[in-house]
Amino acid sequence: MSECPMTLNGKKLIETELAQLIKVDREYIKQAISEARELGDLKENAEYHAAKERQSIIEGRIMDLQSKIARARAVDITTIKTEKVVFGATVKIFDQQKETTSTLQIVGEDEAMTDPHKISFTSPLGRALIGKEAGDEIIVKAPKGDLAYEIQDVKYI
Repeated sequence: MSECPMTLNGKKLIETELAQLIKVDREYIKQAISEARELGDLKENAEYHAAKERQSIIEGRIMDLQSKIARARAVDITTIKTEKVVFGATVKIFDQQKETTSTLQIVGEDEAMTDPHKISFTSPLGRALIGKEAGDEIIVKAPKGDLAYEIQDVKYI
C-alpha cells in the first residue's frame, strides 16, 4: 500500500466529503430505495434501479476516500524550512513563451483537481519543479513541445 501525500487542508477536505457521503448521502439513498420498493414490481421500477445505481456510486466513492485517508501522509507545510521546491510549496513561476507569471501550489492529486492554482506533484510541471530553487529555469516536455519556465519565488504558506 503506497502512501498518499496531501496537505493538512487536503486531508480535511477529504474527511469532510467522506462525512457528507456517510452521514447524509448514504442515509438519503437508503430512504429513496425504501420508498422505491414500496412502489411495487422491482423489475420495472425505474426509481428503484436509479436509486440502486446512485447507491453503488456513493459506496464506491466512500471506499475510495477511506482508502486515501488510510494511506494519507499529511504534510504540515508551515513547518517546512527549505529554499528548494518540495511538496506543499507555493511557487511563483514565469512562463517564458506566454510571458506571464502565475502562482501555483504543489499538492496531492485530489487537491489539484479542485483549484486551478494548485498542481499535482505527479504532473509534468510538478515533477519538473520539485528540487529546484528560485532563479532556476526548468523545461517541461509537453505534446506541443518544450515549455520553459523560470522559478521566481518559493514560499511555504
